[in-house]
Amino acid sequence: MTAPTAHAPLPDTASLRRPAAVRLLWLALAVVLLLLLCLASVAFGVRDVPIGDIIAGLGGATGSVEQAAVVARLPRTVLAVLVGAALAMSGTAMQAVTRNPVADPGILGVSAGAALAVVIAFAFFGVADPVATMLVAIAGAAAAAVFVYAVGSLGRGGATPLKLALAGAASSAAFISLVSAVLLPRVDVLERFRFWQIGGVGGATWDRIAMVLPALVIGAMICLLTSRGMNSLALGDDLAAGLGANVFRTRLVASAGAVILCGAATAVAGPIAFVGLVIPHLCRLVVGTDHRWLLPSAALAGAVLLVAADILGRLVARPEEIAVGIITAFIGAPFFIWIVRRQRVREL
Repeated sequence: MTAPTAHAPLPDTASLRRPAAVRLLWLALAVVLLLLLCLASVAFGVRDVPIGDIIAGLGGATGSVEQAAVVARLPRTVLAVLVGAALAMSGTAMQAVTRNPVADPGILGVSAGAALAVVIAFAFFGVADPVATMLVAIAGAAAAAVFVYAVGSLGRGGATPLKLALAGAASSAAFISLVSAVLLPRVDVLERFRFWQIGGVGGATWDRIAMVLPALVIGAMICLLTSRGMNSLALGDDLAAGLGANVFRTRLVASAGAVILCGAATAVAGPIAFVGLVIPHLCRLVVGTDHRWLLPSAALAGAVLLVAADILGRLVARPEEIAVGIITAFIGAPFFIWIVRRQRVREL
């Protein structure tokens, strides 16, 4: 899925050759920050938990309300880590295969397509099995990606980044409207999905995590295994093919990995936007454009962003909480406007 790239510039050679020590340092800092945020995630909420109870709760103790709160918050924290990493890797892969700096599962309508497929499956076909729900979400994400690319390819110039962004925004709005149209006459289904539509990790359980984990691992492995091919795509289709890369296969396989990650994450946490847009751009600033480093760093940074957004959502409106999808929208929307206004928004 990409626009013609006959005049595509070469990738940033300096960033591709950034010293490994610098990249490892940033990855180590991201790991430390993620661990600190995970501790904060189990510590803060409606009831704050002191460090002693955190340690006891992590050991499985439930002798006090604080310790029980730690045990209850652990699945939520783990799910935020997994979903944030999945969405960031999905966005990174989408930007690579489309050479589109505004590619993101939310902006391109992929998350909304997955949400629509899940809602239709529940409302009209009575699908209740978690695995079936996840498969439906992945199929909906794939169908939405194909549809948006087909619409963005119409007219002169093919699938340019601007046309893909516009097609994705329009498709996403249409999918969300269809979700509302399906849910509004069905109060029972509406009550079940009204929080899920916003996107969040509240109500996470170990069963849900176990259900979605295999799909997330498969999607991540597919993206990582195609990381070298993503570097070739940055050279442009003609040059990449001349160097021996199978452009079509690389693009197809990497897109499949991105769709699996997005669909599985959407099935378990709802449509959370902008994580896949913001994180790849930030990671390129610190680790460069080599996707062998960019994808792992994006996974860590995405986990950091979603855990931090979840903590913020719990703290700013206590004792109530703001869904993590709303927090990421506040962070990502200005960033999206900044990218669109840049002069070189046409390609990566």
